[in-house]
Amino acid sequence: MIQQFYPQTQHDYRYELNKDMNFSAAHFVPSEAAGKCQNVHGHTYFVNVTIVGDQLDKSGFLVDFKLLKDLVHGRYDHRLLNDETGDFNDEDPNLFPTTEVVARTIWTNIQQYLNDLENKPKCVQVIVRETPTSYVVYRPKAGDFDEEE
Repeated sequence: MIQQFYPQTQHDYRYELNKDMNFSAAHFVPSEAAGKCQNVHGHTYFVNVTIVGDQLDKSGFLVDFKLLKDLVHGRYDHRLLNDETGDFNDEDPNLFPTTEVVARTIWTNIQQYLNDLENKPKCVQVIVRETPTSYVVYRPKAGDFDEEE
């Protein structure tokens, strides 16, 4: 993977972990306003997640890199995102598999996993690159963590 420089989010935690990963998936956006994106097409998505925390786990990790990859690559690689009905649907625009919604959904899935960890790390940023020239940054607001805990 090519080295990327991403926007950073400010925080006061001791540790910051960043994980780059990718997955190949197809999707379509079920809206006339989406133009050509109404048709099924695919991307190799590049994802960067930022996890922060003050405490390491019993293995000396903030969170295991492999577990993060499993939560993203393992869930979406070589899939039609529209078929992942637990995450997306074709009726609610807030759940269409746009890059924005994919980024938010990845955050939700990761944060739900992190909430169960004893050291309570937090995912403070998810970046999803859909094409070489287009990416989305998702950053939760402070209250989003309260809802997940």
